[in-house]
Amino acid sequence: MAALRQTPLTCSGHTRPVVDLDFSSITPEGYFMVSACKDGKPMLRQGDTGDWVGTFEGHKGAVWGVALNNDASRVATGAADFTAKLWDAQSGEELRGFQHKHIVKSVDFSADAGLLLTGSNEKMLRIYDLAQPEAEPQLFKGHTASIKKVMFLPDGGTVISCGDDKSLRVWDRRTGEATRTVELPAAPMDVEVSADGQTLTVTHGKTVSFRSVESLEEFKSYSSATQLFSASLHPSQSVFVCGGEDFIMYKYDYATGAELEACKGHFGPVHVVRFSPDGELYASGSEDGTLRLWQTTVGKTYGLWKCVEATIEAKPEQTAA
Repeated sequence: MAALRQTPLTCSGHTRPVVDLDFSSITPEGYFMVSACKDGKPMLRQGDTGDWVGTFEGHKGAVWGVALNNDASRVATGAADFTAKLWDAQSGEELRGFQHKHIVKSVDFSADAGLLLTGSNEKMLRIYDLAQPEAEPQLFKGHTASIKKVMFLPDGGTVISCGDDKSLRVWDRRTGEATRTVELPAAPMDVEVSADGQTLTVTHGKTVSFRSVESLEEFKSYSSATQLFSASLHPSQSVFVCGGEDFIMYKYDYATGAELEACKGHFGPVHVVRFSPDGELYASGSEDGTLRLWQTTVGKTYGLWKCVEATIEAKPEQTAA
């Protein structure tokens, strides 16, 4: 299988750069993926095939951040129209809008989907109680520049954020205070929490660093020849993938840092990459307006990839109807 060539599936439908994506957990209907795009129309897809499910229409500006809850029943979006929105993932109906005072760059659900977290260019985080959506949100202040990424940790009581002030911060949700802060050598472009909730994958400059969720201490880092915008660690922590300015998707051995793959496919910088919940594929979103799905194990029969006599046959493109 080592000689087989990576054949990504292309998911069309967006008309401008794809800047964020998120997967649900595995549900009885499989798993799903939502994408954020500067065209202002986030899309929901079947996660293992890329097949289009629906488009969420209502934002009046570029959508910068998306989140899908674990059972794929709710979608959250953050946009340049100064709003975050909550959507019914099955009907596509907008359930609630949350007004901000600047561009909303990142959103996330708590594990039980009862809380919505947002990060914006106002340099602050907000947490909304979705059981009381009219109530004032809890505010978290401390960043000195626009916020790039926010997320809940699995325990629900801790929040992570990073921003253009080159800081990575851990917050206590109950007190609203930052409990740990790390200054990075360059502004972080992306942060991901590992499947086991123990490791942060942080992308900054040309570096992917791995840090303890508990202490924020770096215990491993690898450098690339190109500016990186996003990275994702496999659920088994066997490999990690990353992409950035040079259009190429890279795969590395997590233990040794050895480069395993460097695959062309996109026609623009890679803005975001994430592994699926089962680890069988990873999805990337690019400046070229497409999402692409890549096999973790090239040659394995999975989704639309069929391994027949040592060749890969894959449906070349998924088009959003």
